[in-house]
Amino acid sequence: MAKKEYAFYPGCSSQKGASASNYLVSVESMCKTLDIKMTEIPDWNCCGASVSYAEAGELPRLAMNARNFALSEQHLPGQDIVATCAACWLGSRESKERLEHSNVLMEDTNKALKEAGLNLKVIPEVRHMVEVLIEDLGYAELASHVKKPLEGMKIAGYVGCQTNRPFGIHGESFENPMYLDKLVESVGAQATKFDQKVTCCGGALAFSEPDKAQAQIKDIIEAAYDSGAEMLVTPCPLCQANTEVYQGQINKKYGTKFQMPVLYYSQLMVLAYGGSAKDAGLNGQVIKARKLEEFASK
Repeated sequence: MAKKEYAFYPGCSSQKGASASNYLVSVESMCKTLDIKMTEIPDWNCCGASVSYAEAGELPRLAMNARNFALSEQHLPGQDIVATCAACWLGSRESKERLEHSNVLMEDTNKALKEAGLNLKVIPEVRHMVEVLIEDLGYAELASHVKKPLEGMKIAGYVGCQTNRPFGIHGESFENPMYLDKLVESVGAQATKFDQKVTCCGGALAFSEPDKAQAQIKDIIEAAYDSGAEMLVTPCPLCQANTEVYQGQINKKYGTKFQMPVLYYSQLMVLAYGGSAKDAGLNGQVIKARKLEEFASK
């Protein structure tokens, strides 16, 4: 029996074959080392993040998340739901709060769920993977599995918006959350003093107003270089994608020469635990993390 068991909600971006599938690869490898069992919620659906942007109203988004809650309780009763995607975590957490504090919304949502043969009575706890690592295991336990410390590597912890506000990680400052810095240090690397750690990456503005989004991304990457970092680390697939993919366009627009790898915390942990570049999903990087690839090959 695994040390810890959870109902796993991959989300659209982190599922196999999607844009952040390398995140999933690294999380699965990390969980194997830490003896964490993640059982995927059967037939899960999108959290509705894009529905919110499209102004489709509150009920569709609540019903989408409630369906995942109901399926989780039906198939994995009593287990906390764990998401790796920050947007999925935020949307699910918000839906849980809204439903638990409004009998009217809960009644309307259950009417929608009835059409799918479901009924929501108990809403599981909804947690981000980093909450599980920090709160259920702790930094000392995470560090105890390190076989190859990432010594000499300088990494900027980029938290972004969605794991910071409005809920955040328990006990952390909204202005200067330290959990990514501590995760970086737990695997033997150096966390740089990075003053853009909670700056928004532009989110969906990357499509609708790319100039504004890219200006923000430029500030983030520039600050990481100024801090002495060789790479960024983040808990959010959208932050990872935006800060990595648009560096080329920003270079053309501003005459910069950005080439900074952007990783997930789980990838660093897998490598420090002795995993291969493949185990860490390094082959999924747009900007190759050459230093980490060399590290993994030794």
